[in-house]
Parts: sequence; C-alpha cells; structure tokens
Amino acid sequence: MQNPTTTTLGYALFATRWLQAPLYFGLVAAQGVYVYKFFKELWTLIVMCVSGHATETYVMLAVLKLVDVVMIANLLIMVIVGGYETFVSRIGLQGHRDQPEWLSHVNSNVLKVKLATAIVGISSVHLLQMFVDVHRTSHHSLLWGTVIHMAFIASAAILAYMSGPMVAHTDRAHADRSPAVAAHGSHPREHERGDRQQEKPDPGTPAATPALPRQPGPDADAEARIRAAAFPARKLLEDFDEQHPRGFDREAVARLGKADFVTARRNVVFVGPPGTGKTHLAVALGVRACQAGHRVLFATAAEWAARLADARDAGRLDAELTALDDHPLLIVDEVGYTPLDTATAGLFFQLVAHRYERASLIVTSDRPLGRWGEVFGPSAPALTDRLVHHADVVRLDGDSYRTRRATSAWAD
Repeated sequence: MQNPTTTTLGYALFATRWLQAPLYFGLVAAQGVYVYKFFKELWTLIVMCVSGHATETYVMLAVLKLVDVVMIANLLIMVIVGGYETFVSRIGLQGHRDQPEWLSHVNSNVLKVKLATAIVGISSVHLLQMFVDVHRTSHHSLLWGTVIHMAFIASAAILAYMSGPMVAHTDRAHADRSPAVAAHGSHPREHERGDRQQEKPDPGTPAATPALPRQPGPDADAEARIRAAAFPARKLLEDFDEQHPRGFDREAVARLGKADFVTARRNVVFVGPPGTGKTHLAVALGVRACQAGHRVLFATAAEWAARLADARDAGRLDAELTALDDHPLLIVDEVGYTPLDTATAGLFFQLVAHRYERASLIVTSDRPLGRWGEVFGPSAPALTDRLVHHADVVRLDGDSYRTRRATSAWAD
C-alpha cells in the first residue's frame, strides 16, 4: 500500500513539469522571428533579382539561406511539439487528419534522433554555402566546417544505433505487459465483445499446422497504427486454431496475410457461422496491414451504422466518407447480427460505393452473400456487386468454438 505522503510528494514533483510550458511558448516566439527573417531574406532576393544586381552565386546563396531558415524552423517545430508532448502533457490530436506520423509514437529517444538528423541537415546546408562561396571562404574555415559536419554525422549515427536496442527493449516490455493487461480487461470494449472473440486453444488441442506466415518484428510506427485502429483485442494469424473450422481456404488466408490486398485496393469477406473465427482473422489481417504501413479502422456493423447516421444527421456524410479515405483499410464486423432499416442500409451502400476501387474493406458476416437481402433489403444486390467485384470471399465452416469449449467444460 502506498504512503499518502510519498504519493502527494510524487504528484507535486510531477506537476513541476508545467514549469516548462512557458519555455515552449518562448520557442513559438522564436518561430515567429524566423518567419520574419525568411520573408525579409526573400524580399531582398526579389529586389536584387528585379534590379539586375543578383549574380548566379548570390541567388544560390540566398536560396540556401532560405532553406536554412526553413530547416531551423522545422527543428523548432519538432522541439516545440515533440518536446511538449514528451515532457509536459499529451496533445489531443488523435484522429486529426493532419497529425504527423512521427508524433503518434514520439518519445525522448525518438526525439533525440530526429533532432540529431535535423541538425545534420542544417549543417549540410551551411557547409554547402561555404563550398558555393569557396573563393571568399578561408581554408581554415572550410576545414573546420567539414570536421564539425562530420562530427554531427557521427553523433547522429551513434544516437540512431543506440535507439534501436532501446526501442526494441520498450516494445518487448510492452508485448510482455499486453497479455496481463488483456487478462485484467484494460478496455471495456473487450468485455463487450468477449463473447464473439476467438479464444485460445485448450492445452490438449493439437497444435495447428504452421501454414500461415510469421508475424513481422516489433515496430514503433506499426504499434501506433495498431493502437489507433481500435481493435477489440490483438489477434494474430499465428494464434488462429486452423484445426477448428471444418473447412476454409488456408492458402487464401496465407496470401492475404501478406497484406498485398490493401495496396491492390481489394476487399475481403469472411462468411460463416458464429464462433468459427471470422473476427479473429479480420483483426489479424488488420494487424498485418498496420505492420505493412497502412492505417486501419475497426468497428462492428452496428457501430459503423451509428457513426454514419450521426454524420448524415449533422449534414456531413460526404465529409465523413472522404475523411475515412485516410484509412486504406476499414473492417466491418458482424454484418447481419443487427437488423438494419432501409435508411441505414442505404448508408452502408454509400460507404461501399464510395470505397469501390478506391480503398479496401474487410467484412465479416454469419450469412452467405445470397441472404444479404435479409440485412440490406433492396440495397443488397448493388452493395454486394461492388463489394465482391474485387474481393476474396473466404467461407469458414464448423461449429462454434465457444460452444465447443462450453460443451467440453460441461462434459468434464
């Protein structure tokens, strides 16, 4: 049990991080100074060119000065945003379409490497300026400029080399914690969807044949995309019990595991009775897509219906569909589990039609395509036509895995 005094002292010390906030606002003011300097240099260059006094060397040096100012301004942005995010407080940009990729996994280690590489770039511009104006640069300045630049390169290389083991160690620690977190129910949605997730095999169940491709190694960017995808739980192809379904196309699943279907803008449809592993395979392919560099978004059919209906009621359905284009892969789980009215079925048709030959969908359903009229009504023929035109349809046959576990427990 924690000591209240120690806890209070710890919170007080942690609160001192806010003393750094004014420092970042000061850097924002410095950013404004560089904006002023940029336009002043640009105006001088334009005046010199218009008056005919600008030589080729002068123009080149002036442009390099502008590039130098921009690169230093970029360095300031990295320090302001990344440093504030790392050391002061999280910035709520999740879901913003302009959120930089590096910001989603920023930490002090990554920030140091990015700063080092930015400094190398700035040093390169300065060294290039010296070489362009070599006739006015002393050999002593040129020599030391080169030595200092090489020192920057060496330090950046060392930082990058050291960051590799650190990031790998952090990812391994995160992976070790994940099973425990999942066991304690860290996210309420996992409890809500627990009755429809594929469970781990019994210890007595025969091991699955290793027909599916292996999981790629840990990557910080991929981990950020996986977290942003809102999967109900992390599922892997390696963990899928291939012995449970009585029949499914293993070769098709192994091929889909390469995530090439996302690049090709193809769709995937998993059809089969409840408890045969459709959601497991959909999430596992979504994880593979994240590891291949694609942004993914997961939701049940009911959740997609609510999201699209809210956008329609707010008069921004077209904007919502366009915003979803930022995700090359959307996963629609449990189609057919919840009845849809005609208006909602029309929303799903607009989603599928909007992404047709533009981006990928993974859909899971307990009903064969021929019975989708029971779900989508008159929209079903046009919807399925667009969905399966460029799609892999994988049928899973068998009894419910959960029912089998329950029956086995009762028998024991």
